[in-house]
Amino acid sequence: MVDKGQGARQLTPRPDQPRELVLVGDPQSARAARKFAREYVMKSEPAASEDYVDAIVLVTSELVTNSIRYGTEPGDSFALKLHTRRGRMRVEVRDPVRRRPQPRPESDKRDRGRGLLILDGLCHWGVDDLAFGKVVWAEVIAK
Repeated sequence: MVDKGQGARQLTPRPDQPRELVLVGDPQSARAARKFAREYVMKSEPAASEDYVDAIVLVTSELVTNSIRYGTEPGDSFALKLHTRRGRMRVEVRDPVRRRPQPRPESDKRDRGRGLLILDGLCHWGVDDLAFGKVVWAEVIAK
């Protein structure tokens, strides 16, 4: 299914597989990713707390925004993959650039650059190199 208004293509998995969304590398894709993550959590874990859902949506937003800003070139796409298992949500963002996320020193003078600090407070995360690009992943555990 292609949704040209959101610049996204949703792949339809079997019920036992993670959900994946392919997005174009532009800022409007962050909204589509947040909506996709919220809907996935609500369907896969209907008893999830609002705080857990909000944490997953925020983690998704941070990973996707970093991919858009630093992991794609004009015309590139990237993939968001979500998988839940027993109160643990794994969020993965695969993009074509191998440059790894770099934490910035804290500063009151910048409006940006706090995303990795936010991730540190919400989840366990990491980066794996791929043959063509990387996958940045995060695991959020229900509390």
